[in-house]
Amino acid sequence: MHSPTATTLVLTDRPEDLARAGAMLAGGELVAFPTETVYGLGADATDPQAIAQLYAAKGRPRFNPLIAHVASLDQALALGEFPTEARVLAEAFWPGPLTLVVPARAGGPVCELARAGLDSVAIRVPDHPVAQAILQAAGRPVAAPSANRSGHVSASDARHVEEDLAGRIAAIVDGGATPIGVESTIVGCLGGVVTLLRPGGVPREAIEAKLGRPLETASADPGRPLAPGRLSSHYAPQHGVRLNATALRPGEAYLGFGSAEPGGAEPVARLNLSRSGDLAEAASRLYGCLRVLDSVPSTGIAVAPLPGTGLGEAIQDRLSRAAAPRETASSDASDTLAKS
Repeated sequence: MHSPTATTLVLTDRPEDLARAGAMLAGGELVAFPTETVYGLGADATDPQAIAQLYAAKGRPRFNPLIAHVASLDQALALGEFPTEARVLAEAFWPGPLTLVVPARAGGPVCELARAGLDSVAIRVPDHPVAQAILQAAGRPVAAPSANRSGHVSASDARHVEEDLAGRIAAIVDGGATPIGVESTIVGCLGGVVTLLRPGGVPREAIEAKLGRPLETASADPGRPLAPGRLSSHYAPQHGVRLNATALRPGEAYLGFGSAEPGGAEPVARLNLSRSGDLAEAASRLYGCLRVLDSVPSTGIAVAPLPGTGLGEAIQDRLSRAAAPRETASSDASDTLAKS
């Protein structure tokens, strides 16, 4: 098993490196790799020891479940029980940025630790050639939460992974920047109810159009979430984040959207998610921009107003969690390695 103090290899997207990454995962090591959403930190989802290492490397609370990634719908069916609605959504949006939470199959291979003790399992089939090749080489479901320290800004580039996890994991596969840039949408299909648990890469509107009815909206579940990304404070830079800013305060950095300019003080640094107001461009740039502005000395990051429809719902969700008061880790979350 990989030592948390060893050197982290940086692999390429050449076939021999992807095969090596898959073999490392099958051997119980931790490997970060790109998907179409963000970089994931992979571990064998069937191996409790590998999953324990993943939780420690990320500093992730163990009550927070992980998404099992597989290469196809057929492989997904071996992990969970798919009600009709889940099957419809899987056939419509897989491979792609949609995670489905369904009842875990009795005797299924995803270990209890990866499921955080729940009787449900979160499953995704990613739409990225590097992820697909690695999953096929690994030959097993791979848990792959975002490849960053828990609570920090997610990684949309291999450089971001190195900043957070170098020396803590076995390898990083550098497949370039991720095209979507925010995590998958998570939909729960449990007990005859279809619920939006986290907005993401597939807009709510597209899912509701496929189902022919509105999605239920999940209530808060901070104590024992059904899905990742539901802690109120998450995806957070070190600097405080202030939303819907139309005027700047002294010492703030500014993250804009569209062509509108803020009033007030001059920002210490500024970036724009999309000057043309393109939400897809904004999503792809979100985490990179937050990381850059977080590296600049400031009193905080002021963020321009954004629309809340389509991908805007996912962007606003991430920003609202980044702006939330920081939670303290539970005793459940303390390991040998420091938690964030």
